[in-house]
Amino acid sequence: MNRGPRFGGGPAFARPENALKRADELENVGQKHAALQALHDIITSKKHKTWAKTYESIMFKHIDLTVEMKKKQYAKEALSAYRNMCQAVNISSLEEVIKYFLKKATEKAEAATSASAAAVTLDVEDLEEDASPEELMLSYVSADKGKDRTDRELVTPWFRFLWEAYRTVLEILRINPKLEALYAMTATKAFHFCLQWKRSTEFRRLCDILRQHLANQLNRYRENRESQPESLQMHLETRFEQLKVACDLELWAEAFRSVEDIQQLILLAKKHPKQQMMAMYYARLTQIFAVSENHTYHAYAWLKLFNFTKAFNKNMTPEDLRLMACSVLLATLSILPYERQDRHQDETQVEQDKERIVRMANILGFAVDSKKDYRSVLSRAALLSSTTSTHILGVVPPEIRQLYDLLTTEFNPLELCPRLGPLFEKLGEMPVTMSAASPVKEVVLNRYVDNLKQVAILRLLKQLSDVYSTLKVSSLAAMVPFATFGEIEAIIVDAVRYEYLQVRIDHRNGTLHFGGQQLESEKVKTHLSTLATRLSKAVTMIDPISASQDGGSNAGTKRMAAIQTAIEQSKEEHRLMNARKIMIEKRKEEQELLLMEQEKEEERRKAQMAREAEAAEDKRRREDAARREKERIERELEERDIEEARAMLEAQRAKRGLPTGKVGVTGFGKDGERLDKRTIMQEAMSERIKEQQEMERKLTKMAKQQDHLERARREEEVPFLEAAYKARMVEDRFVHEEAQAQFLEAHRAAWEVDVVEKKRLSIMMEEKDVFQVEEKVAELEAARAKAAEEKRREEVAERTKKAEEIAEKQRQREAEIEAKLRAEKEEALRGAPAATSRSPFVPTAMRNRGGDVGGAGKEEFRREERRDDRWGSGGGGGGSSARPEDRRDDRWSRVAQPAAAPRPEPSTPAAVSLAAPAPTATAPAAPSAASSGKFVPSRLRGK
Repeated sequence: MNRGPRFGGGPAFARPENALKRADELENVGQKHAALQALHDIITSKKHKTWAKTYESIMFKHIDLTVEMKKKQYAKEALSAYRNMCQAVNISSLEEVIKYFLKKATEKAEAATSASAAAVTLDVEDLEEDASPEELMLSYVSADKGKDRTDRELVTPWFRFLWEAYRTVLEILRINPKLEALYAMTATKAFHFCLQWKRSTEFRRLCDILRQHLANQLNRYRENRESQPESLQMHLETRFEQLKVACDLELWAEAFRSVEDIQQLILLAKKHPKQQMMAMYYARLTQIFAVSENHTYHAYAWLKLFNFTKAFNKNMTPEDLRLMACSVLLATLSILPYERQDRHQDETQVEQDKERIVRMANILGFAVDSKKDYRSVLSRAALLSSTTSTHILGVVPPEIRQLYDLLTTEFNPLELCPRLGPLFEKLGEMPVTMSAASPVKEVVLNRYVDNLKQVAILRLLKQLSDVYSTLKVSSLAAMVPFATFGEIEAIIVDAVRYEYLQVRIDHRNGTLHFGGQQLESEKVKTHLSTLATRLSKAVTMIDPISASQDGGSNAGTKRMAAIQTAIEQSKEEHRLMNARKIMIEKRKEEQELLLMEQEKEEERRKAQMAREAEAAEDKRRREDAARREKERIERELEERDIEEARAMLEAQRAKRGLPTGKVGVTGFGKDGERLDKRTIMQEAMSERIKEQQEMERKLTKMAKQQDHLERARREEEVPFLEAAYKARMVEDRFVHEEAQAQFLEAHRAAWEVDVVEKKRLSIMMEEKDVFQVEEKVAELEAARAKAAEEKRREEVAERTKKAEEIAEKQRQREAEIEAKLRAEKEEALRGAPAATSRSPFVPTAMRNRGGDVGGAGKEEFRREERRDDRWGSGGGGGGSSARPEDRRDDRWSRVAQPAAAPRPEPSTPAAVSLAAPAPTATAPAAPSAASSGKFVPSRLRGK
């Protein structure tokens, strides 16, 4: 087979049209890989850098072959080269090519899906990894031909190719600002691919790729914000789609990272995103915070969504607004009245907490002043205030309003939980489906029931702690019908841990002890007066006559007694107040002592830091001294190396008998330049190379002498080899006769057994005849099918032969044109007139052997000659050495080899002939190439 430049190596086409035509011819004869390689060489060649319309056709053809053969690396290299070719001339051509590439890859994947089954599930962990060794072993030994194996063999490779196509296109378009729309479209298609086939791994990798591409462009966008508003808006829309797909795939961590990307782009962009996008943004935030169980941020996201939808979405129905208001209110009430965090935090933890709150406030669209109390911005109290100011209470149903009053305003601990139980049950009965105009498809109100129960129990315990100091466990359990005491106990432990309640449970006596109420509490301060007022009203309602009589004659006496009692109690209260003042002063003194101790500790710390700084400075001075000492040692070692190199150079020169002393002791050469170690070593190396070349010449001479000795030894051992061969022939004849006798004896015994068996089986002749008739019919059917297949093959072979003849005629025409042009050029150089008569046909392999032979095959023959001349001239001759395979067979053929015929004069091509070695003594007699006049290629001689 011809392995010329048309089938390998770099491109051999001066015009791209020829490459496209050649690719069509190769594809017609079934050589698709060769056709793809020809087109790929044209596209990736450095000689073809100017874009033309033909290259677009080449790329379309290249994509067809690449997709059909699943050559993803070829596609990546070709698209990259085509981008460099046309990005400054015709960028729309690159866009069309990329769209065509994605279309073909998608069509192949969809076709494979349709051919496999109606429903396909990709049970592959990573589309970028090939099949594991375990999967390959199972595919070889398993007989399962079901749907799973069909998907692995047919569908999965196409989906891998489609995924790589998306990655390749994104990588090519990431630095081209003119094709950002195509970049965004490709990213969206990749998102939908991951969503359709539930590819979580690929989606995470895709998000990382897009995030890396965006990071490389953010600096440019920050510097020139005015010039790229459309680009930022396009990136922002892509991130919104990314957020939507991440939530649909339930990849919540990736969804939150997408939220952060959106927030970063919003800060850079000049225009705000579209209203529909922001509504979807807040809707997805409600899902993310609901999964993360962060009730505060979840409620704020619902509040932002409600306000935004109410202000901008005029298509919302009253029922949609009512359901969204219910979600806002229930999410707010589900927040615990205390924060689950350590109150004794160090500065690092405080800063981290502050940074987290500020970042979440920015994500939710709230401005935070870090210098003020940033904790109050996102809190339960602020949310309750917002629900009141936005009139959400007027929109919600009466059941939700009643639930709100019980959990926020009313003080009725004995009836709190029994009244809340039926309200919790009604939450599951409320409608959850929203209209098409709503950004949220449905609301799940019963998801808040568990948190609302916990909040209700905490409010009950808080109210009980204001009234009671001790309470039975059984009484508390009876007050909460929707929870067991074990659940109540867990809630109490959590609230006490974070210092919301002060409750102690006595399991031995079955009681709860409330404590820690402070007299400064507003509720405790007014509790006794409120109790007295209510008791007075109750007495009036029970016995109004006694109450009116008491207001008569005894009123003055009771008033004086009350005043005397108040004076006595005021003295005790004055004493308690003085004692409290003394305690406060004592605490102030303790605080001052603590501050003084902290100041002393700060001074000790500063002194320790000063000592450490002094020690570090001392260490630096020691390191500088060590570094200078090291540099001095390195200079001394370098000077010593120079002296050693100079001594070695002088020794070599003295060894070769050359004059020495050219390198002075001061390190300067004969021209006055400064000699370093490298220069001296280079000079020494040149001297070593000269010595090595001299040695190689001696070894070459010795090898030639050894070759002559080896040839003489082989000529002397020929008689001994022939004698050994004759002895081996006698031994083989004896062995053959003995084996033949054994075979005849065994054959006779087998014949006797067969005769007996024939008699036994003769009774089945009738069944045999019937079977033979059936077999004959089957053979006729097979022969008819075989004849049809042979006819079809002959037609295919005939078409292939015609195509090859056309290609051969084309090559011959090109060769004749090239030969004619070459001959005219040579005649012009010699100054002689061009030849008027056409020379006779000369075979390609015989050209340029002698005489004036030209044509397209000359260069190929010269390469063949150069490949063969490494071992010899290929013709007859006396002392030239043969190739290795000739030397291996020479021991058997050298004795019988005739003398080489003299080479004829190279006057005409017909006079050219090559001698071939004579047949060996052991080979069967055959006419030699020299006697028959036939040409024997030099690479086949001696075989």
